[in-house]
Amino acid sequence: MLDKLKDITTFVFDVDGVLTNGNILVAENGEQLRQYNIKDGYAIQLAIKKGYEVAVITGAKTEAVNLRLKGLGVKHIYLNASYKMPLFLDFLEKTGKQKSEIVYCGDDLPDQEIMEQVAIAVCPSDGVQEIKDICNYISPFNGGAGVARDIIEKVLKVQNNWFVEKPNADDGAIK
Repeated sequence: MLDKLKDITTFVFDVDGVLTNGNILVAENGEQLRQYNIKDGYAIQLAIKKGYEVAVITGAKTEAVNLRLKGLGVKHIYLNASYKMPLFLDFLEKTGKQKSEIVYCGDDLPDQEIMEQVAIAVCPSDGVQEIKDICNYISPFNGGAGVARDIIEKVLKVQNNWFVEKPNADDGAIK
């Protein structure tokens, strides 16, 4: 798999069960609340700043999901995806990306069709068995507990893009 990591330019994620633990808290007003891992968020925004494309294709429908992803800098957000393949193909068309340069991270059957076509298919350790069976990499982390960070860090490290240069204390900003 390490050889494939060097060609990756793009990350595509599911939300529930990947960026979250898959549990949804429903408030009395009907709002659906999810919990995200801050380390995943850091890795996603870093990848975007380093020039990688990041997309999310999810069955989630709430504005809260949209706000979280936009806050991280994700530009390609597909919500309310009951069938994900047409949205994935739309993403490819809009960006000109090739399946051979994409990591897709999913955890359940709605992700399978896309996962079978990309360069690297990734799932969390608590993904369903059918998805584990087709993955190139099963993260040691459960959904919502650092899966995105895990695969982004691996790709960026292989490509020598992980580390952020520290600001120079002598740059004149601090006297």
